[in-house]
Amino acid sequence: MFTGIIEEKGEVVEIKRNGTNSFIRIQTKKILDDVRLGDSIAVNGVCLTVTRMDGNIFQADVMNETLKRSSLGSLSSGSQVNLERAMSAGGRFGGHIVSGHIDGTGRISSIKNDGIAVWYTISADGGILRYIVEKGSAAIDGISLTIAKVTDHDFSVSVIPHTAEMTILSSKKIGDIVNIENDIIGKYVEKLIQSAENSAPKSSLDMNFLAENGFV
Repeated sequence: MFTGIIEEKGEVVEIKRNGTNSFIRIQTKKILDDVRLGDSIAVNGVCLTVTRMDGNIFQADVMNETLKRSSLGSLSSGSQVNLERAMSAGGRFGGHIVSGHIDGTGRISSIKNDGIAVWYTISADGGILRYIVEKGSAAIDGISLTIAKVTDHDFSVSVIPHTAEMTILSSKKIGDIVNIENDIIGKYVEKLIQSAENSAPKSSLDMNFLAENGFV
């Protein structure tokens, strides 16, 4: 589990894509101090398992499905990425519950300055937007952000200078693809409601029954 509070920006050293041996190698500055093989690191919000470490570089295997369904497939050597280690039991919960399993991608459609802040508007499909609520949370490239505005086709977030500086958002341009993970609580609530509705006994009381019995 992650919190969406980015610890540092890393740099892609190598990314290899093929059917049998796809992996990514990322150079870091500080987060590998207490990382061991098998640990999880969120890379632009995607939970990856560390399979090799060489000094300040770690390697993670990446499935073809992950490359297709996330923005990781568009990375290349030299690309910067957001990095966060899995949350420790005694850590501070500064963001929101982030699983590292993204729901899909969106595209930056607008970037506007607003005093010290910057507004990013992200277009997404209905499957993503159904879980986006104003003043709720979402992870954008692994960054825990508060939703400031929602429409039928996009949503907006307002980013403070510290967040922009500590993440790769400041280097994003209009048209760039970002990974999106919706708040998992909303998805669980929806599933529970659907299960309850499906298991509820069906009532024979309808308008036809009422009419036949003189109530309409």
